[in-house]
Amino acid sequence: MLTVLESGTPIDISFTDLMKYHGPHFPGGVAHAYCAMRDAAAVLGPVERREVTVRTAFPGPGGRDAIEMALRAVTGGRFVVAPELAATDRGATLARYVWEFRYRDRTVLVRLRDAGFVVDEFIELGARRDRTPADDERLTVLKQEMTDRLLAGGIGEVYEVVPRSAH
Repeated sequence: MLTVLESGTPIDISFTDLMKYHGPHFPGGVAHAYCAMRDAAAVLGPVERREVTVRTAFPGPGGRDAIEMALRAVTGGRFVVAPELAATDRGATLARYVWEFRYRDRTVLVRLRDAGFVVDEFIELGARRDRTPADDERLTVLKQEMTDRLLAGGIGEVYEVVPRSAH
């Protein structure tokens, strides 16, 4: 569960809540944003959701929608896809799973742990423009498997905080 504040009132947001807002198409992106937000909140503590700024190398619509529902950052102009945040030295599979959360005078940068949460086949198939119906079916399975792996991890097990000196 992710808890944010709205004018001091706690709002508990589950992955299921985020999926209701987003819809069924990109559960993995929703799960990535959910896990990244949980890990950032563990460092930042209680946050007023309308005061959090998010920069990420992750361009997916599931992630964007999760950030919007939880933090209202898209409509508030506090959400930016920043390709320069990509950790290209980590390879194509891990590079874009980097999120920076700024709340008042504190900033935390988190990146996906290299622990098999995302598989190369998912990245390669997702990037393919000439997918067949069978490819699309396989991609749907891979999305769900990734989502399940992400959600099975606890706070601090999926994303790791990048020390300030490293970013």
